[in-house]
Parts: sequence; structure tokens; C-alpha cells
Amino acid sequence: MTMTTVIRRRLLDLAVEEHTLTVPLVWDDPADTRTIDVFARVVAREGGETLPYLVFLQGGPGHEAPRPFHSSAAPAWLDQALAQYRLVLLDQRGTGLSSPVGDGDLAQGAEAVAEHLTHLRADAIVRDCEALREHLGASTWSVLGQSFGGFTTLAYLSTHADSLDDVFITGGLSTVERDPDEVYALCYDKMRTASERYYRRFPEHRDVMRRLIDLADAGELVLPDGEVVSRSRLRSVGSALGTDDGWQTVWSLLERDPASNAFRHDLQHAMPFGGRNPLYYAFHESSYANGHTTRWSAERVEPTDFRDDPTLFTGEHIRREWADTVPALQPWREVTSILAEHPWPRIYDTAALAASGATGAAAVYVNDVYVPLEFSLETARLLPGVTPWVTSEHEHNGLRTGPVLERLIDLAHGRRIR
Repeated sequence: MTMTTVIRRRLLDLAVEEHTLTVPLVWDDPADTRTIDVFARVVAREGGETLPYLVFLQGGPGHEAPRPFHSSAAPAWLDQALAQYRLVLLDQRGTGLSSPVGDGDLAQGAEAVAEHLTHLRADAIVRDCEALREHLGASTWSVLGQSFGGFTTLAYLSTHADSLDDVFITGGLSTVERDPDEVYALCYDKMRTASERYYRRFPEHRDVMRRLIDLADAGELVLPDGEVVSRSRLRSVGSALGTDDGWQTVWSLLERDPASNAFRHDLQHAMPFGGRNPLYYAFHESSYANGHTTRWSAERVEPTDFRDDPTLFTGEHIRREWADTVPALQPWREVTSILAEHPWPRIYDTAALAASGATGAAAVYVNDVYVPLEFSLETARLLPGVTPWVTSEHEHNGLRTGPVLERLIDLAHGRRIR
């Protein structure tokens, strides 16, 4: 590993250091000389430059860290973190400024790109974190893992628990033993409940969805980018129902005239898988694979009632047909097909988790449609030193919308005091 750049700057009232490290693409193969860059910002308030580090692991997979602007665009938890920590905002490998994966890479050929993507998983992100921690001169640090970032935190505890002080996990206590089919089947159950809850509040919108499904089946829903929206893509707007205010997105969309420009633009932005982060589509099912081959798991386990009733919304249930119907995803058709047949190695170690001695706290959301409560509680039992906060006060994005981190810090510190 070599350090390439360190840049210091001020952004409004924040002191920011920007670090770029060059690291191996393949950590455990010295014969493979390929490298990538990994970028992170270290953010502190004035006077906080000697506080302990807290590294933030973003949700995804395929999304970079948020930018640390102290404004309406800043994450809600920024002030909560900076009151007690120097915050490390890591762009996970393949995203943001960390050798981002994009359409330009496809010129290498689908096999080469797919092979590259197999080295961007949580276990490799953990090794990047370790390189960054050592570069910063920290003997240990704490971790905040949101959603997929929580999955990565579990991988961290499986291999490098001694490097971690407290772990804070929000909507990210993944199953470590169950297969992707079980996860996506349970997520359908969660989306069935979320759909019916929405239609109880807005019963007239069920007929609206039926009319929109008819338009989609007739090829009459066409987006500004030329996508002819399929019924499965239309139903995916239900993914928004997994967030605190996502019902507003669905409600605002379904009240519009489908012939209007506003509807077509809003629909394009409401669907969760698009071209800005192709990794999120190409790579998503791998996040639940711990020694499994996914083979389009979400599509295979779709329940009969979802097939019969197209008004039931779906969540993070990707479909292979989108690589044919979505212009931004069409270039990734062959890559995603290869990855769907890839035998993903294990990255979680149940025995190591149980022996990790991890301390901290985890927010487990009762109504989480992406990371099911039942499987999260199974994993929580492996980590007795990590206090679970089981709550229906927030949905999956509670970290961004409320004082969730503050509550977790209090729980973690209170546990040690007792």
C-alpha cells in the first residue's frame, strides 16, 4: 500500500482532511499486482482534532459516503457524530472517488468487469478500512454501519474485531447463516404488509395502480430517458415505503396525471435501481450471499399473490428483465448474468462474531422491509455486548431522519457504566 495524497481544507465550519490510498485490488494474492485508489475524508469540528475516530460505512452496495456539508444537505447525524468523534467518511471501493466503477469499464469486456466486481465485497472494504486506520495512526477506532455498512461491520468483526472500539449499526444486522432466498422471501412478506398499510390510508390509489399497470402492460409509460416501464419496474416504487417519509413519494406520484411530464420525471426518480450507481443493481444480491450463488434470488422466490396482484409493491427485489428494459442497465446485462451464477465465498464467521467481544449498540427497525427484524435478532444474539434498540419509531433510514446515533451512543456508554 502507498499513500498518494493528503489534502487539508475547510468546508464552512468543518476541518477536513482528504486521504487517497493506493491499495491492492485483491488483498490476499501477492501475485496479483492490480491496484485501486481508496478515498476518505476525515472531518472534525474546531477543537475536535484529537477526538477518537468513527468510520462511517455507507449503505448500498454501490453508494459513496455522504459529503460533509453542514447545511440542509448534511446527514442528520453529522452533529451527533462530531460532538464525540472525528468522522471518517469512506467512499467504499468502486464508488465515489475510490476508483469508481462505471459504464466506461465495460470496454474491458463483461468477464473482466464481473471478475473485478467480485473483489469489491464487504471483506475487501474491511481490508481497506484497516489500511486507512493504520495510515491514520489509530490503534483502534469505532464504526457506524448503515444498512449494507452494517453488513460490512459484521465482516469486520469476523476478521479484525481487535481493531474496533464500539460498533454502531443502524438497520444493518444482516443474517449471517440464512441464504438469499430466505431473505428475499421474508422481504416480500414485509412489502405485502407495507403495501396493505399504504392502501388502508389511501384506498383510492389501488385503482390508480391498476390503471398504471394497464398502461405499463400496453407499453404506454415511457420515461424521459426512453425507458418503456414494465410492471415490475413500476411496482418497485414501493421501495420508498421502507423509509420514514417514503409514503409521501408514493402518494405524490400516484396523485399525478400519468400523461404529464411531472409524472414521468417523478417516476424515473422514484424507482430505486438506475444508472447513477450501476453497482447497486449488478451487485445487490451478493450482499446477502455468504457462501451462496444467488441466481436471481428475488425473482425466483416471488410469492404467488405477488404474481396475481400487481398492485402489491416490491422493495429491493431486482429483476433480470430490467437489464433488457432499462436503458441505463442494458450495458450491464452480461455482467449481472455472470455475477448471478458466481459462487460467492463466505465473509461472515459465526464463531468469530460470537467470540469478538464487540461492544456498542444497534438500531433494529420493527418494520424494516430491507433487513428483516427476525433475522436481525438472530444475529444480535451472537453479539451480547452490542445492545439492540428494537424500535418502530423509525424506518430503515432512521439514521438520516432522527437522533438515532445519539440514542445508540447513550446505550453503548450506559451499558458499560452498568
